[in-house]
Amino acid sequence: MSDLNIELLPWQQKVWADDTRFKIVAAGRRTGKSRLAAWMLIVNALQADRGHVFYVAPTQGQARDIMWQTLLELGHPVIAGSHINNLQIKLVNGATISLKGADRPETMRGVSLKFLVLDEYADMKPDVFEQILRPALADQKGCAMFIGTPMGRNHFYELYKYAELGDDETYAAYHFTSYDNPLLDKDEINTAKRSMSSYAFRQEFMASFEARGSEMFKEDWVRFEEDREPRGDYYIAIDLAGFEEVNKKRTKNQKLDETAIAVVNVSEEGWYVENIIHGRWTLDETAIKIFQAVRDYKPVSVGIERGIAKQAVMSPLFDLQKKYGTFFRVEELTHGNKKKTDRIMWALQGRFENGYITLNKGDWNPRLLDQLFQFPDPLTHDDLVDALAYIDQLAEVVYDYEYEIDDHDILDIVAGY
Repeated sequence: MSDLNIELLPWQQKVWADDTRFKIVAAGRRTGKSRLAAWMLIVNALQADRGHVFYVAPTQGQARDIMWQTLLELGHPVIAGSHINNLQIKLVNGATISLKGADRPETMRGVSLKFLVLDEYADMKPDVFEQILRPALADQKGCAMFIGTPMGRNHFYELYKYAELGDDETYAAYHFTSYDNPLLDKDEINTAKRSMSSYAFRQEFMASFEARGSEMFKEDWVRFEEDREPRGDYYIAIDLAGFEEVNKKRTKNQKLDETAIAVVNVSEEGWYVENIIHGRWTLDETAIKIFQAVRDYKPVSVGIERGIAKQAVMSPLFDLQKKYGTFFRVEELTHGNKKKTDRIMWALQGRFENGYITLNKGDWNPRLLDQLFQFPDPLTHDDLVDALAYIDQLAEVVYDYEYEIDDHDILDIVAGY
């Protein structure tokens, strides 16, 4: 171990010196979490004669990308061999460090562990530790370190609060922000702060366990300007509901999803929400509503959420285009591998908070604001909010005019997430 040149930041030294069995470390981005984890993996493996230590990330790919090169760099004086195919490093004392993905729990069964790091624990299913990895620590009374940046108040938050209470002496909680890394330029953090929503900054850089709920959007962020003259291009994003018979008998208090058609004028000044047309319509009525909105506002791009409903509405919509000689392309909007809550938050929260979204006045305002202020309450619909958030994806359409093209051959590229 004397061959290792272990250098730690002040905050890392605090965690390093603590011999508590289970350490819970909530830290902001770029604090040096992974480097601390690498040193602890190497040293614990050297103390585990022919034993095993695990590094676990949410996916095996992440485990490789985050930790493999760092371990090889820091541990090269004591590494006897490495195998990239199975992501395993063998040290000079016969101990092994294995990199695992929580998405493949079957690869972690049947092993006795001396030490374990769970990186970005908030992004894993808690069952991976509780049902597989915790028993693997039992016979050697092995230790574990949970590290990561918070993702709301989920199981990582609950574990952190349990450790913070101090009732269980085998658990210790630590909290560090991105400002705690002296090697990270503070001006860079402050620049990021100005371009992010307060929610995102507190969570990502300040490692705050932010509650998601009615506080995600605030009333004093909402700005109105009635019937403003267009200052940019129009975009139309559509969140489709099902096409059930609207006269179908239902209970008095039952609320059904609505189709929402968001019409937004996008300029350098931000978004001006001209209109959000919404309602429960039949398939043909929905196609007519979409066609009328396109005819009235002449958007540079129209997008509909991908799915069976989009496939269904395209046929009557194309019939209307042929009937009236008005043709337009429909982009396919996707979730971009994001959860709906995260996608809407990133698209809208920062813009509302920083004054980059202005609403026209209309009878759709109460519906939108009700959904906005209660988002993401599972008992409240979010159709209008969802349609509005999709503008973020549509407004990144790039028009390539390097070639001579006619009116119906616009080359559109929708930039995803």
